[in-house]
Amino acid sequence: MENLRNDRDFALELDRQDPLASYRDAFLFPKKKDGEPAIYLCGNSLGLQPKRVQACLQEELDKWHTFGVEGHFEEPHPWYSYHEVFQQSAAHIGGGQPSEFVVMNSLTVNLHLAMVSFYRPTPERYKIVIEGGAFPSDRYAVGSQAHFHGYSFEDAIVELQPREGEYCLRTEDIEAYFAEHGHEVALSMLSGVNFYTGQVFDMERITKAAHDAGCVVGFDLAHAAGNVPLKLHDWGVDFAAWCSYKYLNSGPGGVAFFFVHERHEKNPDLPRFAGWWGNDPQTRFEMGPRFEPHTGAAGWQLSNAPILSMASLRASMELFDEVGMEKLRDKSLKLTTYLLGLIDDISTDAFEIITPREDAARGSQLSIRVKQNTKVLFESLQKNDVICDVRGDVIRIAPAPLYNSFLDCWTFCQILRECVS
Repeated sequence: MENLRNDRDFALELDRQDPLASYRDAFLFPKKKDGEPAIYLCGNSLGLQPKRVQACLQEELDKWHTFGVEGHFEEPHPWYSYHEVFQQSAAHIGGGQPSEFVVMNSLTVNLHLAMVSFYRPTPERYKIVIEGGAFPSDRYAVGSQAHFHGYSFEDAIVELQPREGEYCLRTEDIEAYFAEHGHEVALSMLSGVNFYTGQVFDMERITKAAHDAGCVVGFDLAHAAGNVPLKLHDWGVDFAAWCSYKYLNSGPGGVAFFFVHERHEKNPDLPRFAGWWGNDPQTRFEMGPRFEPHTGAAGWQLSNAPILSMASLRASMELFDEVGMEKLRDKSLKLTTYLLGLIDDISTDAFEIITPREDAARGSQLSIRVKQNTKVLFESLQKNDVICDVRGDVIRIAPAPLYNSFLDCWTFCQILRECVS
């Protein structure tokens, strides 16, 4: 950031110039003892509650009270088609056609349902590629899928590692792996953004490299959706899934998203686990013996939509639709650039930032690797009303552009400076 000044007035000036500053008032912040908002930098773990959540929930509770089961067909937002409310929003966030998206289940459930369809190992091609240091649930999921097909984790799962002395994977090294070993790989399933380092992977190049080697490509986008721009359709990604309670602010354990590229929707040879909500809605209540899948990603649904969880998500999606990912990404980069400059201004060798500094390779998260006494530093931040999180030796700082301010970043860095002094 040009002409960066490390003083409070400069942070306030940046906030006055911020076209998204007013959206901060659309969210509820945890409070400090003096009643002022805490420094909340944990949107990569759990997004803040939009103020409209209570109204959206109350609307469905009132409908349930007034109509009972008939609420499935009462406007606005009939429960029967409630999941369709999110298709256009999902298309904007994920970059695709509305029919390629559906909101259902939770993240790891959706990944398992996708692998039922897209992980089809053969004796010659059975490996699954993930990044080293992937989120544990992804490791458990791919390992259990391999075991279900009769393979061991050690034999079937390939965990790509950074070069010695580095923390992040290089795209050219991922491409080189597929060029050399892709004939053994059935499925590539990396994250869009690594939860630990905050690295944004070049999903377009990875998808092309894996497809060129004959592999199916899926992504866990838990830390990418609502954080960085996605073009899943244009990139040709086969499937993807993500939760909604991080940058998408749907609340703890909120319902998840699922993407399947439209080229797969009419493939009769593609196996899937079936449930009645994935049936064609025109014939669903005929209760016939034959499963007739809904077109698009909605055909992977199993059970009735969790309406109350979806109502909470609707409150946040209305804000995303209003602002748009382009403006959010622009502010996100400004926030993290500013934060990087402020952290660099702290004279210490107690920690290092392991998140890439290139704009395209980072989202709304900076990962600070603490060289010793990580717990002590983290607890010191907590005592000073900073809400962030720690993973091993890394403290993760995530200024979310919908509700975090430049003053939040400046205040955090003053506290960090004091804590490490």
